[in-house]
Amino acid sequence: MDALDRTKDLLRHLIAFPTVSADSNLQMIGFAADLLDRCGAQVEVITAPCGTKANLFATMGPAQVNGGILLSGHSDVVPVTDQDWNSDPFTLIEKDARLYGRGTCDMKGFIAAVLAMAPSYAERVRNRPLHFSFTYDEETGCLGAQHLGRILQERGLTPGVAIIGEPTMMRIIEGHKGCYEYSTHFQGLEGHGSAPDLGVNAVETAVRYVNVLLDLKDKLRGWAPEDSPFDPPWTTINVGALHGGSVHNVIAPKAQVDWEMRPVQTADADFVKEALRSYCDDVLLPRMRRVYPEASIELEVIGEVAGLIPTRENEARQIVSELTGANSADVVAFGTEAGIFQALGTDVVVCGPGSIEQAHKADEFVSLDQMAQCIGMLDRLGDRLRG
Repeated sequence: MDALDRTKDLLRHLIAFPTVSADSNLQMIGFAADLLDRCGAQVEVITAPCGTKANLFATMGPAQVNGGILLSGHSDVVPVTDQDWNSDPFTLIEKDARLYGRGTCDMKGFIAAVLAMAPSYAERVRNRPLHFSFTYDEETGCLGAQHLGRILQERGLTPGVAIIGEPTMMRIIEGHKGCYEYSTHFQGLEGHGSAPDLGVNAVETAVRYVNVLLDLKDKLRGWAPEDSPFDPPWTTINVGALHGGSVHNVIAPKAQVDWEMRPVQTADADFVKEALRSYCDDVLLPRMRRVYPEASIELEVIGEVAGLIPTRENEARQIVSELTGANSADVVAFGTEAGIFQALGTDVVVCGPGSIEQAHKADEFVSLDQMAQCIGMLDRLGDRLRG
């Protein structure tokens, strides 16, 4: 069985694990841990605080040596609810030189290719460590990678290079914006709609909050750094949802605004959060509490994921350029776990099989050509590790 056939066989197993972010990934992590253990890797399964999920961190070669190479991917996938699939999303289908199934490109295809190369890596890794990282809950705030990052930092273990295998059509990505996601909760006072001054309307308060968000959104357009490589070049804000109220004639006691921002620089995120805090403390809460002292506004942090900042010197970019033959690197709009590893002091790029255009959609797929290119890159990495 050649490397592509091994990869397809492994991907078939990985797709069959329905690792939607709301559910457990333990079976898939156990499958990967067993495979890497049989290849002689030093394997650690790090259980999440919830107890139903885990990260996998494994090493071939000297385990506690800094400067190793990390191959990283997330195990979770987005839901298939209300999507119109032409096949079972958790059964791998090969058709027209494509592999269909939830997670094929985002990003179990990369993980399958890495696992398929593991027996070969076991024979070729020498003095430079090769690390494997498979995380939980990337799709809901990169929670698993943040958990793993804290553990690596506590241990003083810093990989020198990280390759994050998100779908990039095997292009080298050296930068992306951060992704900060929030839910703001408003608690008011219920009452009859005919006497609005006797209640505190949480929906009306939420609308005022959204108006400030939109003003900030417009202001950030003029703050794009001159050398920003992103499209658009400024920090963006998106209001995703506003929930609240029940019927026409009842003052809404609760409301929730779900929103996000994609900062190009940390200062923008700090400015937005401080502006909102001041508006709530100085304007909204005093207005609410004149009627109802227990009124509240709470900002829930869903996830604050750092961006990947392009750097002049980047060993990961150099290595992957040599492995793929690419002589350029790009930036993208979507977020990844890359910035978490960069914050450890690791040189990072994003490079993996498949297109982000297929991710999260019905009939998600990765092409066999993309998988072959990924396997080729990983095989040449093995040659490099042999020295």
